[in-house]
Amino acid sequence: MRLQRTLKQEVSFEGIGLHTGGYSKVCIKPAPRDTGIMFLRTDKDVAIRASVSAVSDTAFATTLGYNGAKIRTVEHVLAALSGLGIDNATIEVSGPEMPILDGSSLELTELIIKNGIAKQSKKRPYIKITSPLSLTDGNAEIAVFPYNGRRVTYRIHFNHHLLGEQTLSLDLTEENFAMEIAPARTFGFLKDVEYLKANGYARGGSFDNAIILGEHGVLNGTGLRFKDEFVRHKMLDLIGDLSLSGFPIYGHIIANKSGHTTNVKFLKKLFTHPEHWELVSESTQQQAVACPQ
Repeated sequence: MRLQRTLKQEVSFEGIGLHTGGYSKVCIKPAPRDTGIMFLRTDKDVAIRASVSAVSDTAFATTLGYNGAKIRTVEHVLAALSGLGIDNATIEVSGPEMPILDGSSLELTELIIKNGIAKQSKKRPYIKITSPLSLTDGNAEIAVFPYNGRRVTYRIHFNHHLLGEQTLSLDLTEENFAMEIAPARTFGFLKDVEYLKANGYARGGSFDNAIILGEHGVLNGTGLRFKDEFVRHKMLDLIGDLSLSGFPIYGHIIANKSGHTTNVKFLKKLFTHPEHWELVSESTQQQAVACPQ
């Protein structure tokens, strides 16, 4: 088990939301051990815990809600915190949606690394997968298997000549996240943009914060950061969504064409089937040492 961790000092950023198009300011502050990740809508003075039980919507993004207040598109900031092993933090946001920045977790990841990560004087409990568990949700699937560490395998398939099928598998370490996953941007199809905007989504979307795919390829002048940037971003979203478990998950997670809705359904199924996992903490480890089998 590793020690819990928080930020050495607060980090701030601001920008427009991908779906609302509204402008928000964010300040992520260090928090005491055992706090977890807490969001605070400063304009409404409402705190929302980053928990699967707080998810209020999963259409095109993950939204948390409590007592009438909501915060949309939390997955990218959660992915950055989880990917870098930040367990305790308070995220103050001045509006209803997290800024999309460039559509990835790169800027926030770099801010956190630059400003430093602090170890705290208590061990971090984690979920250890002890037997396989799977969920089929329409065409999407997620399964988890016992594994000595944290590994994610993701497969996507789109009927588009540039995307087609992409698969990526890697161990989730801080270095792998920062180098291989954090820079991957969200993406969408030009043919869907008008529909999304008419229905209250993607109102802040642009070539500056998303990869836009036309019939013949990527329309962004900057091109792609990775040849398989699309599957990498879907893995980023998955990492953010699964952090809503409240604990790191030690196991091999395999996802096929999954999205926010399926990710959250899988977490809920995991928690209703405790026979497939155990929560490893200092006390359970001490018991194991005291009472060897």
